Amino acid sequence: PVDRAAIASIMELPGVSVSDAAHAREHSLEVQLPFLQETLDAFTLVPVVVGHCEPDRVAAVIDALWGGPETLIVVSSDLSHFHTREEARRRDRATCRRILARATTLGGDDACGAYAINGLMQSRSARTLTIEALDTCNSGDTSGETDRVVGYGAFILH
Repeated sequence: PVDRAAIASIMELPGVSVSDAAHAREHSLEVQLPFLQETLDAFTLVPVVVGHCEPDRVAAVIDALWGGPETLIVVSSDLSHFHTREEARRRDRATCRRILARATTLGGDDACGAYAINGLMQSRSARTLTIEALDTCNSGDTSGETDRVVGYGAFILH
């Protein structure tokens, strides 16, 4: 279920609006939701799509929604897009180093979800957590296609 009370609590923040159009072409929720449903018991959801905006705006939303240890924030993003496998690996290693250093200046060439990642790194709530890289790979690792790959990285903040 959608947490309507939590959504109402962030509606007064700058840049926040309810928009079905913003979610129409975004596929991260449909990718992440089955994993959450399989892994978690009961939970409520606040689906947020982040467009081009400053990290402090995203951080304000994250901090407003952060309840405590029971809160799970999932930021879903690919890394590089449509480079050769070796170029993607080089770019993605650099992006991963920046994420681990809590950079708030990632751009769209680094990750399609750069603005959400930047906001998470800027949030008061996440700054107190340890960040670890779990794994990195690219689409060529499973498809065998090496001319135009998409990079992926998994990180945990705990």
